[in-house]
Amino acid sequence: MVRLPKLTAAEYMLRDRAIRAFNKPLTLREALEALRPLLLELVPADSMGLCLMHDNRSPGFEWLVPGHPLLILKRYAELIEHDPFRAPIFARPNWVVRDSQLMSRKTFKGSIIYQRSLEWEPRLEHIMAVLLPIRPGFFAALALYRHRPRAFSAENAAILGSLTEHLADAIRKYCDLQDLDTRANVLDELCRRTNAAFLVVEPPHHEVQRTPNAVGLLEQWFAPSDLHSSGMPLPLKEQLDALMRMTPDERLGKDSWVRIHGDRFRKVQFMELSAPEGPPRWALKMEEIPRSIPLPEEMKRKLRPSEVVVARGVLSNWTDHQIAGELGRSHHTVKTHVKKIFAKLGVDHRADFLYQAAHLNTP
Repeated sequence: MVRLPKLTAAEYMLRDRAIRAFNKPLTLREALEALRPLLLELVPADSMGLCLMHDNRSPGFEWLVPGHPLLILKRYAELIEHDPFRAPIFARPNWVVRDSQLMSRKTFKGSIIYQRSLEWEPRLEHIMAVLLPIRPGFFAALALYRHRPRAFSAENAAILGSLTEHLADAIRKYCDLQDLDTRANVLDELCRRTNAAFLVVEPPHHEVQRTPNAVGLLEQWFAPSDLHSSGMPLPLKEQLDALMRMTPDERLGKDSWVRIHGDRFRKVQFMELSAPEGPPRWALKMEEIPRSIPLPEEMKRKLRPSEVVVARGVLSNWTDHQIAGELGRSHHTVKTHVKKIFAKLGVDHRADFLYQAAHLNTP
């Protein structure tokens, strides 16, 4: 559950608008442009940037900077080895870090990052950043900047921290819909994808489109008695109805429908699409995932040996109690291991872990 900071009614409304602006897939760049004025007012800050990267060992990265460009981020490759935030945020993902926590003001002003900002303007007087695990081995670092000497406070960090789950969840969805430019293109592209199963609906229950793969899965998954009069499966319609009634915080972790059938999971991911006018449409992404999945080597490298055996139990669809009994450990120990595993791999829950492992095992 998201820990909400102490906010005024106006700040809560602004926070809600920021979350909703970022959760309606256009492109990631357009979403950042929509988020920028709201987030910079809420925190507040003067500028922001989002860095997409793979892991701490890889130099590869891409900065997305809404609003006015920041020259220092365009030339970040020259500074990456001198970035004092890189190691701390990788050491503690989802934890908001401020420059005043890392070093004294004198040390910060002597840093290469600060000195270069004086040359390349605007100067970066204060920085606050957080690392968001998106997929195993793939991260997004969000950085906020102040161009005048007024340090970010603990309250500012708490506000940003309350948004991190929303931002990571939204970025994952943008990755699922990457390279799609507009809502119209989204719908056209979904129908062209031969390896994906999407159902696009306009609430409350008007079906807009379905891909050929979706036709097959819907026929396999649902009997005629499971269908609403519109043709949409009742379980999916009920979950969509519930999602539309929820606040952004309530939606976290509830935008997937997962059922076990034989040796496979049936999963539906609900994604709200932006609409220039009229009600928003929703894309329902459907897929089947094996219940027992090998632990990918990429994930294994991030875990301790004791965590590897627990992770394999989770991928075998064992409960924490079953894993504890099989390994001769306490339920509390296993539960703690599972929590640490999910944090290290950047997954939200068991279904997400299974999905990511299955994706990495796909040739």
